[in-house]
Amino acid sequence: MASTESATTQSAGTAITPEDIAARGVKADEDIARYALMLGDDSLILAQRLGHWISRAPELEEDVALGNIALDLLGHARFFLTYAGTAWDRSEDDLAYFRDEEQFRSCRLVEQENGDFGRTIARQLIFSYYQYELYRRLANSSDATLAAIAAKALKEVQYHQDHATQWSLRLGHGTEESARRLQEGFDVLWPYVGELFEDVEPIAALGNRAVAPSSLREDTMGRIVSALEEAGMTVPDAKPAYGSDRTGRFSEQRGYILAEMQVLARQHPGATW
Repeated sequence: MASTESATTQSAGTAITPEDIAARGVKADEDIARYALMLGDDSLILAQRLGHWISRAPELEEDVALGNIALDLLGHARFFLTYAGTAWDRSEDDLAYFRDEEQFRSCRLVEQENGDFGRTIARQLIFSYYQYELYRRLANSSDATLAAIAAKALKEVQYHQDHATQWSLRLGHGTEESARRLQEGFDVLWPYVGELFEDVEPIAALGNRAVAPSSLREDTMGRIVSALEEAGMTVPDAKPAYGSDRTGRFSEQRGYILAEMQVLARQHPGATW
């Protein structure tokens, strides 16, 4: 699952890479590992979704931009899955390619189909604003490894936010059609927003090592609503989608994503290149 560039984090002046987390003897307990899986799966699944835009974006620059955002997210996933794997002596690839659908912990927002460009931008705005608030607080975690991962990822998510914001303004104040499509994107995705802020297990057991999603709701939603209004959008009035436990019991998309993402590794287990 390695990306084209080796990502690093900085914590107390010490560089950490996905490759050396285990080598340094850092070991997550099971609760932290389950939390790291949740964060890593969000980024991994969204990276997979965004990869579908390569060669399909409305302009060449967006092929590059969305591809780079996908690579950033893949880097975040590598860190979190590597750290999670130390609890069970499993590699990042084991966790990405050899878990079944119900073992993933991704939220349904990142699993939704790309739709048109307007819908993808709507999803990016919602998720990048959420992820920014999450990483900003997680950078102060008492778990040094999680804090280091979050501090590095935060710098990249700042760009993701800016990209989504600028495109929302461009589409919202562009043509009647571009505004309609952006609004439709928010309308379709809004039922899945509430799941981002659910305090699912094992959050309660982690104390100041983790960030309770419910604590992010006010700041995140305030910023999202302001961004929508600035782009000339109407805040959707939609009921939350049924089920919000991240178990996959209510996911309609996860199995299709994993079937494509995992097929090569499962057909040729242990293969390297």
